[in-house]
Amino acid sequence: MRAIYKIARLELSNLFYSPVAWLLIVILVFMMGSMFTKFFEGVAQYKELDGDAMFYAMSEQIFYGDEGIWKTVKLMLFFIMPLLTMGMISQEFNRGSIKLLFSSPISSRQIILGKYLGMMLYGLTIMGVLMFYVLIAWGLVDSFEWQAVLTGLLGLFLLLGFYAALGLFMSTLTTYQIVAALGMLVMLAFLGVISEVGQEYAFVREVTYWLAIGNRTNNFIKGLIGSEDVLYFVILSCMFLEFAILKMQLKRERCSFLNKTVRYLGVFMIAMLSGYFTSRPVLKFYHDSTFNKINTLTQASQDIVSKLNGGLTITTYVNLMDMNYSINHKRITRDMARYERFVRFKPEMKLKYVFYYYMDTTSRAFNYYFRGKTWKDAVEDQAKLRNARLGRFLTIDEVQKEIDLSDEGYRFVSLIERENGEKTFLRTFYDSRKLPSEIEISAALKRVAMKLPRVGFVSDHGARSVSGDRNRDYSYMMAEKTNRQALINQGFDIEKVYLGKNERGLDSLDVLVVAEPLEPFSEVELDALKRYIESGRNLIVAGKPNTDMYLQPVMDMLGVHFEEGILVQHPKDDYPVNLLSCRATLEAGKISRFFKRSCEIDDNFTMPGAAALKVVENKGFKTIPVLISRDSACWNERQTIDFVNEVPCLDPCMGEQAGVKTTMLALNRECHGRDQRIIVVGDADCFSMGELSALRRNLPSSNSVLIDAMFDWLSYEELPVNTVRPGKIDNNFTLSYEAASAMTIALKWILPALILAFGVVVLIRRKGK
Repeated sequence: MRAIYKIARLELSNLFYSPVAWLLIVILVFMMGSMFTKFFEGVAQYKELDGDAMFYAMSEQIFYGDEGIWKTVKLMLFFIMPLLTMGMISQEFNRGSIKLLFSSPISSRQIILGKYLGMMLYGLTIMGVLMFYVLIAWGLVDSFEWQAVLTGLLGLFLLLGFYAALGLFMSTLTTYQIVAALGMLVMLAFLGVISEVGQEYAFVREVTYWLAIGNRTNNFIKGLIGSEDVLYFVILSCMFLEFAILKMQLKRERCSFLNKTVRYLGVFMIAMLSGYFTSRPVLKFYHDSTFNKINTLTQASQDIVSKLNGGLTITTYVNLMDMNYSINHKRITRDMARYERFVRFKPEMKLKYVFYYYMDTTSRAFNYYFRGKTWKDAVEDQAKLRNARLGRFLTIDEVQKEIDLSDEGYRFVSLIERENGEKTFLRTFYDSRKLPSEIEISAALKRVAMKLPRVGFVSDHGARSVSGDRNRDYSYMMAEKTNRQALINQGFDIEKVYLGKNERGLDSLDVLVVAEPLEPFSEVELDALKRYIESGRNLIVAGKPNTDMYLQPVMDMLGVHFEEGILVQHPKDDYPVNLLSCRATLEAGKISRFFKRSCEIDDNFTMPGAAALKVVENKGFKTIPVLISRDSACWNERQTIDFVNEVPCLDPCMGEQAGVKTTMLALNRECHGRDQRIIVVGDADCFSMGELSALRRNLPSSNSVLIDAMFDWLSYEELPVNTVRPGKIDNNFTLSYEAASAMTIALKWILPALILAFGVVVLIRRKGK
């Protein structure tokens, strides 16, 4: 150990007696000072101009965000370390001093470990420089997120140690320092792309994916300490150090090429097996050091996973011909990473992939993408485009023996299946993100873990449909499988209800939706609805001014009426006056987190032809106004019919009264031991397909929020899954603009200049000696 320490001390002194080491530290300090002070000078100036300015997550912005300092340092180490390590051994051969080392009573292991320790001590100097800026930020930022920042620093130190071991090994391979540096860069490039190798085979895939450096350091930078990432750097550093020791030892020995190869392979196999076993999910451990645990499942998702007793398998079916989203075999492990946070809490989860090809040759999609081509040509072209081997894909007939994917449109889809037989689909969507997020994955897991709310839609008497494609229908937000926000993808079970055929089907429902029937209900149907309401179950009633008479018997049961006429407001731009703009009330913000968010950002909700609501009789409900008109002088127009060619006027003689009107009401009461919740809407169009897809100039609409908010309340906050995290608290700092400017001069210019001057003095004195 004493010999290792002496070699380390000599190596460290040699580093500081070389201009390269000092120059690199000066460059690092200058870059750090520039980035660090630029941020503080900018926010200080902004705060001075606007004293009420709000900032958010300052620790993340400075250090571990996408544009933070740690990622810049990571990039710098990539270029710095080859320069520092390229001559650690090769210069010993060039000077001839290696003969002295070989003739002395010092082993090859002591030489390599001593030089590595010297480099790590230099690395501690670099970490000390970085820590200096962390301490300054700690003193300036209120509630500084020091744990996450120091986790990033730990990751950078492990990365530096890995680079040092790799560079040391490369330095033993050649006497040319530039070749050693280039060799290290080539090896790092290899470790960056090796994850694409052997993805078709499970064992090879896991080994090569583990060997890839990938996002190992980025996980630390983001504030996540994982045992696999820590052991990755430790195992690979030890492997390259052992390679360097072998190389030095073999220069002293005479042995056959086979013997050399076996020894190298032995070290490599031990490292790979160690990596394979330590990467098993059951052996992994994690610590999320961020304040709001951004790298970990939310508590709601953790609770769902905890209820998944027994085995769980997620089988992903990948259609080569899917024009929305698809992958090839080389991206399997990368796709598996989507479930990493879930596997963390359920290590026995199994992930499988089935690749096949199918497309209806008579469809519009086939004619659009493969016009004039045969089915065989189209498949071969798509395989080339995906960089895939067609022979590794099954035909649809082979897949259909196991599962029918026709209802899913043969899209990229995953089947979640529990050991007890419960199963559901997890889908991709027609939006910019394509893949399901934590909310959708948790909702799908919740569907197989427990009983979820069943929502029934009255579908006879011309009521709004959940499967039609008319503007008035609700299919897009309720049952459209390719829409991320559809209730079916948020965990709800959706079904049609025909009161005239199966009124007993109401007993299995948790929420019933009655939306603008165009025909009157029979007495039997009204009795069924009355029993449903009196049983204490939840309900949505949505009407329109011209057809509200068919809902009146149901409204009478609730003590609420639609006011006569159509709500109009003062003209806004060139839009019809009956296109009402509404906002959520503060009371609504108390019943749903979605309405609360809408109140905070002042969302606008549009209703193209709404009726005002009023309570006419006390049926034991607590009434909560949810949406009200923005125009405080809107009124119920009872005379005008044509709102395009006519201009309505307020006529008090006709009973028209101006004021703030309520267009959505929430009713709440205790009924038969149930907390009954009912929502009444004055415009059944406000969440229809036509209104949700409408785009209007200067008139934004957040009507899609209504779906989440209503069913969040009606499901007792069970769905959609609440993945909201606590907000950051490091949102303020104590630094004036004058102080920030002075700090810029000190850290960006004076400090690097002082270090440079000190380094020059050291080098001059060394040269003099």
